Amino acid sequence: MFIQLSAAAAPAASANPYGLMEALEQGGVIAWTVFLILCGMSVFSFFILFSKLIEQQKVINQAKKIRTVFWRAPSLKEGSAKLEKNSAYKQLVDDGILAQEQHGKLTDPVEAHDWMHASLARSEAAINSKLGGGLAFLATVGATAPFIGLFGTVIGIYRALIKIGASGQASIDAVAGPVGEALIMTALGLAVAVPAVLAYNWLQRRNKSIAEDLSGFNNDLLGYMVSGGAVRPAALAAPAAAPVAKPAAAKA
Repeated sequence: MFIQLSAAAAPAASANPYGLMEALEQGGVIAWTVFLILCGMSVFSFFILFSKLIEQQKVINQAKKIRTVFWRAPSLKEGSAKLEKNSAYKQLVDDGILAQEQHGKLTDPVEAHDWMHASLARSEAAINSKLGGGLAFLATVGATAPFIGLFGTVIGIYRALIKIGASGQASIDAVAGPVGEALIMTALGLAVAVPAVLAYNWLQRRNKSIAEDLSGFNNDLLGYMVSGGAVRPAALAAPAAAPVAKPAAAKA
């Protein structure tokens, strides 16, 4: 009998009356609202992180194929056909080819270099804008999540003060629940904000590296187009032939 009573009392003694669910139940609608908002922010932040990593990795893999596939083709159209259908670099090439074709239809005299440079720059900006989509949400989460958690903290402290005023004494059992709820909300706000800020900075750095590669490819593509295919990237240029040494003159 004693063993059964001890076993039944053990779970009750080990139960935590100040856990997360208990704090949410004590906090009521406001605590649950703050908790759900922070959970939604966290879910969308991780969704944006992983989706952007996949999107960035596709562009990085496309860049690796440029020098081995595209620049080896005899013409721009054949090189574009060898690239992936939704490739960012294929979009640049196709826009460059279209700008080259449209230049001959212009009625006002515009330099071919200026016309194609503007078209390629506009296409590059569109790609960079697409890669940057969703990052504003991460920045917003990183900036606002601590304050949303702080709102829950203020409400928890307010409820603790109300209990103190109602009971007339600041006993631990009266204020432990609301104060614990306040601290939990602060921790949740920070737990949502910190990963969002780290993800934002990481994705921005990767986007910057991709933008540099796109800009370099744009310059190479523009040089190729305005030179009629005579100018190619330096790494693909044919090495200069070594000078042939002249035989030494025979001595008399």
